[in-house]
Amino acid sequence: MIRRQIFPGLALLLAALLLAQPACAPQKGAAAPRNIIFLIGDGMSNSIVSAARIKKGGVTGTLNLDQMPVIGLVRTSSSSHLITDSAAAATALASGYKTYNGAIGVNAEGKKVLSILEAGMARGMAAGLVATSPITHATPAAFGSHVAKRSEGNRIAEGLLANKIDLLLGGGYGFFIPKAQEGSYRDDERDLIREAREAGYAVCRTREELAAAPAGKILGLFARSSMTTEPPEPSLAEMTTEAIRQLDGRREGFFLMVEGSQIDYAAHDSELEKTLDQTLKFDEAIGVALAFARRDGRTLVVVTADHETGGLVITGGTRDGSKIDVVWAWDNHNGATVPLSAFGPGAGEFGGFKENTDIPKIFARLLGVTDFPKILN
Repeated sequence: MIRRQIFPGLALLLAALLLAQPACAPQKGAAAPRNIIFLIGDGMSNSIVSAARIKKGGVTGTLNLDQMPVIGLVRTSSSSHLITDSAAAATALASGYKTYNGAIGVNAEGKKVLSILEAGMARGMAAGLVATSPITHATPAAFGSHVAKRSEGNRIAEGLLANKIDLLLGGGYGFFIPKAQEGSYRDDERDLIREAREAGYAVCRTREELAAAPAGKILGLFARSSMTTEPPEPSLAEMTTEAIRQLDGRREGFFLMVEGSQIDYAAHDSELEKTLDQTLKFDEAIGVALAFARRDGRTLVVVTADHETGGLVITGGTRDGSKIDVVWAWDNHNGATVPLSAFGPGAGEFGGFKENTDIPKIFARLLGVTDFPKILN
């Protein structure tokens, strides 16, 4: 029995060491990344990832995520609770500050804090946010806006545009159209679609419009609220592809955050098939990021989760993955550590055990941003 516990661990360690050499070869000699692609699987746990591997290829199944040679674990608690919500977790991942549950881009005292995306923009980097939730939802919101409560979707939409972020792709059309227009969530008559166009954004509502969008600022809103993640909408992988295409080429590089938002939705509902479907769709986006990073040679790709949702336990099933038996602990977040993976120049900084606030601080160090974390006036 002891042997069976030890040798799989050794095999995984040896595999990671063997993968590290070829996987990192394109980045050999690079002092620091020019671009950062940060992918966040909302609610994604180690057990959910394990089940997705089995679903995809049975007991020997692998994911794009598994091509990343550096792995670690992340602690997720907020300043107010042992169990974080997505807003506090995203603010920590974006700014390096712990904060209270519900906070977006502000610290525990309610003061606005600089996000790593904003810090990158200040040094000339292009910036983008991609999600399958409304673009005003907790995770993308924390990288590009500052409000006391995550429920302030209208103010978040205004903040994202005011921040002049180069690319915004996701759902949430209802937060951008005036109150009198059908489907609006707004409490006023501001027309943020018109304001975005006046500010130079190409506004896209369909996959075809996104693919045909000219170079420049893009606001892509593909659903009134959350996306369906099914055709004819663009997939998360397609949005990631277009985001990279649009942002690449800036001499100072780019910072792109991509969220697999609906892993969390499905795990809250204890729906295994939907959870794994969303995880595999997120993994497709990881594959897009890794393919670009290999070609580019100057791009750091980091993948983690904001928290774990559902407490999934794999209890049985078939070796080919056609049947997976599971038990869900409950229907909400929990306090478990979440996975962390990295590839590219600077990837070695992300191995081992981390606090969620460590991640943006490492990004800042690699980018040469010295005044970070930072409270804004």
